[in-house]
This record gives sequence, structure tokens and C-alpha cells, in this order.
Amino acid sequence: MGRLHGKVALITGTGSGQGRTAARLFAAEGAIVVGCDLDQDGAAETVEMVRSSGGTMSSTHPLDLGDEASVQAWIDAAADAHGGIDILYNNAAATRFSPLTETSYEDWSFTLRNELDIVFLATKHAWPHLIARGGGSVLLVGSTAGITGSVTNHRIAHTAGKGGIVAMTRQLAAEGAAHGIRVNCVSPGMIETPASTRTLLAEDHPMRTIARAIPLGRIGTPDEVARCALFLLSEESSYVTGANLVVDGGWSTVLPGAN
Repeated sequence: MGRLHGKVALITGTGSGQGRTAARLFAAEGAIVVGCDLDQDGAAETVEMVRSSGGTMSSTHPLDLGDEASVQAWIDAAADAHGGIDILYNNAAATRFSPLTETSYEDWSFTLRNELDIVFLATKHAWPHLIARGGGSVLLVGSTAGITGSVTNHRIAHTAGKGGIVAMTRQLAAEGAAHGIRVNCVSPGMIETPASTRTLLAEDHPMRTIARAIPLGRIGTPDEVARCALFLLSEESSYVTGANLVVDGGWSTVLPGAN
């Protein structure tokens, strides 16, 4: 029996990267996965991957997680179809990197909408279903950007967004405890995904050689993040709430080092 056997798990941003990896892993562990993404083709491909491996998954795509009515409809439909929900994994995010003096208000607003607002909306509308279920698990995705500054990656909006995610985790854990809802955060460092390959790991970016500054000496993989997420969302972490698990190969623990 899988570690998530029979659990109804909602995962945002399942069209690629860490969300796709989590969907496949959670389904393999027995979860009924309900995904969503703006990327229609990617989301549909993930569903096919899960089903072809014998897992159970459905998806709503395209879905704008910043549209409150659409988010509520997605969550309510999942609860109606499966008799409730047990897990919400707030994986989806989008950001724009730039230093303070070059960050437009539009870029600032875009980043906070897609790193804070979408997490607030999904969690808000999943909350009553989790209470009705008698509890459940919620996972937010922070970043080393939320706990450290950087001299090589200028990211004022991203830092604010991910710092807010870490703070939200603690408050939601406090509010959820009385209802049996556990809320935790996983904060990846440098992970090799399609998005990071196009940006932070691109040949012309100063962080492309960052592996040299990571104690474990390499870039992380989506599977390594997904397995930490699995632990925090499963009953194996039943006495853990309000935690921020940093998954960065030791990057944020050492000085000096590029960050």
C-alpha cells in the first residue's frame, strides 16, 4: 500500500517541472491526483504519463490560479467528485528577476500575484474542505530566496514573495492546528527544471557555475524536492507543522559562497 493510498491530492502547476514530478510520484504512492496548469499541452501530457503508469489523475487546464472564481470552482469540483480533499500542494509559481532599481511596479505585482496571491486563493478555498475532512496537509513552496539575500541574482520581488510564503506557512500552521490541518513549507535551492535552465543556469547568467558553491557539489533534481514534499504531506510527518524544510544541498548553510 502506498504512502498516500486513497488520499485526494490537489497539486497546482502540474504541466512540467516539479509539479509534474510530484504528480507522478504521488500517484505512484496511491493518491488520487487532481492537477491544474495554464499550459494545456503540458498538463494533458502529465495526465497521460500518470494514467499510462497505472495512476489516477485528472486535470483542469488552462486554469489561472489568480482568478478566484476559477480556483474555487476547481477545488469545489475536486471535492465533489472525490468526496473531499486531503492534500493541497501549492507548487505553482512564476517570477521575474531584477534588482530594485530596475523592477517596475508591473514586475513587482506580477511576481507577488504569482507567488503569494495564488497560494492564498487556493489555500483559502481548500480550507473548508480540509476542515470538513477532519484535517489534512497543506504544503507551500518557498525558496532559499526567502531566507537569504543574493549578490549574484538580483531578485527583490522574488525574495519578498518567497519570504512571505515562509511567513504564511507559520501563520497557517497556527490557524490550522485546531482543525487537524498541518501546514509546512519546502524551500528548494537550485533545482534543474525547464525554467531554471532557461534563466539562472543559462550560459550568460552569473549563477551558471553555482554548483561549485554548493556543499554537495551539484544542482538538485525535481525528484529530490518531490520526495521531501511526499514526506511532509504524508502521515510520516504527523507531528510536523509550521516547518520550512530547505532542500538545497547545504547551499544556504555555508559562507562564503555565491548565492
